[in-house]
Amino acid sequence: MAATIAAEAPVSAAKPWYRVLYVQVLIAIVLGALFGWLWPALATNDWIKALGDGFIKLIKMVIAPIIFCTVVSGIAHIQDAKKVGRIGVKALVYFEVVSTFALVIGLLVGNLIRPGAGFGGGMANAQAVAGYAKQAEAQKSVDFFLHIIPDTVVGAFAQGEILQVLLFSILFGFAIMGLGERGHTIRPLSTMRHTRCSASSPS
Repeated sequence: MAATIAAEAPVSAAKPWYRVLYVQVLIAIVLGALFGWLWPALATNDWIKALGDGFIKLIKMVIAPIIFCTVVSGIAHIQDAKKVGRIGVKALVYFEVVSTFALVIGLLVGNLIRPGAGFGGGMANAQAVAGYAKQAEAQKSVDFFLHIIPDTVVGAFAQGEILQVLLFSILFGFAIMGLGERGHTIRPLSTMRHTRCSASSPS
């Protein structure tokens, strides 16, 4: 019986190499470098720049909805609040470790290899850097935590404040989980939106 079920199970076909995401990214990088090398005047055209800027804006447009749908769908389908807490702590530790690792790599590469050195247009604007540093010094820890709480939910999504969207998503997910059986009508909606957002995102 088990052999029959195993034989009837559909075998997923291997994805062609040209449909793998990182392969597409590598091909796009190579094509972009060749395009800029062979036709530098055309590569700096305003319309070519608009294509890149538009693509970045499209990615930014779907980040907040994807975060909201993913967090709400994940929390709403977990019955035990303690399990959510454990997952949250693990995610926080993973985020801190990976962020620290990425920061160390960035500092090492920037100070040892010094990418961009020698390019006249690649020099940093000292006034802009000083302005950002002054803003960072003026912001207190209390102001940072208060900034996580959005003035309005719509404003958090409209301005692309990821921490504010994340906070609202967590609270909304716990609210659905607290509804119990009454929240079953909302859970499929969040799952469906999560699936559609993930399918439409470039990643």
